[in-house]
Amino acid sequence: MDYRINTKSGKPEQLLREEIEMQKSLKDIELRMPLFMRDYFIFLRGSVSPATALAYAGDLEFFFTYLLTETRFSKAEKMKDLTLEELNQLRARDLNEFIGDYCRRYYKEIDGQMHVFENNNTSLARKRSSLSSLFRFLYRNEQLSEDLSGGLNPIRMPKPQPDAIKRLHEDEILDLLHIVETGEGLSDRERIYWEKTRYRDRAILLFFITYGLRLRELANLDLSSFHFGRKEFTVYRKRDKASTLPLNETTEKALEEYLQLERGEALDDALFLSLQGRRITQRAIRDLVKKYTALAMKTTRSQGYSPHKLRATAASTLIERGFSIYDVQQLMDHDNVTTTQLYAAPRKNVKEDIIMNFELDPDAK
Repeated sequence: MDYRINTKSGKPEQLLREEIEMQKSLKDIELRMPLFMRDYFIFLRGSVSPATALAYAGDLEFFFTYLLTETRFSKAEKMKDLTLEELNQLRARDLNEFIGDYCRRYYKEIDGQMHVFENNNTSLARKRSSLSSLFRFLYRNEQLSEDLSGGLNPIRMPKPQPDAIKRLHEDEILDLLHIVETGEGLSDRERIYWEKTRYRDRAILLFFITYGLRLRELANLDLSSFHFGRKEFTVYRKRDKASTLPLNETTEKALEEYLQLERGEALDDALFLSLQGRRITQRAIRDLVKKYTALAMKTTRSQGYSPHKLRATAASTLIERGFSIYDVQQLMDHDNVTTTQLYAAPRKNVKEDIIMNFELDPDAK
């Protein structure tokens, strides 16, 4: 269904359309849920982003399906028929069994074939947060007699190591830009498309590397996001935060070349367009980044990097060039400076440099 958007918020129409679709999906899940969940869904819509609300709702639908098909807590045949009384029979150990045992590896028959599904600790932690949110709310809303969230087992998350961060190094960045400018290394078929999108692709890569934009942020850029007279543009961050960023000469020139030599006078307000003249999809952006980074790193296409690793490249490169961690935090839109600090040390060959320059024997060469 297409929507006619009437808004004075200043938020790009594409973002509003995405939110409408997520809210519609959230409502569809709510309609499959028991009626006692209505207050919780009202809480979700008002307290977290649409994307987070949808993720939580999906986790809870999965949990209720588990109760119906894998346990004896309910006699209901449909999820909608689950009762609060049945939910009140649960104990913290039942939730821990679901997260710590069932969710780690479960089996599902699809079209006569058995499929195995696994969740890593990051996914399990998200499911734990979803259950914790629900049971804490139901207790606070006087729907359950006990808050089970306090009894959930912690999930051990490995501490990220700076030298494990995947990013492009300076020489690889130069190779990346050279490849997108010349088409070097592309197959004959890829060069046909490259001839039509080379300026767009170069601008996309430069915006990732220069600003460390998230994939969704870049995909939703519009022409109306830019104020060329002021040499700046507006990007909508997580939780709908509008942020104004300056255009430097390199990105401004790349953008002008794309607009003048490739994009033309398309009516769509979207900045980056597909060959069909519509807003380029996030999947298409992910694929082109993977293709060019694989060539720059001289590896297989399957080992190419994602847009998020170009975000890591931007943060690491800025810190290596001497910019303050706090300034980089502001540019990258990190909620906590400890996130930015993870990018402070991943210099190439840093371990070798330290050891080779720390000879205790003054005569050692």
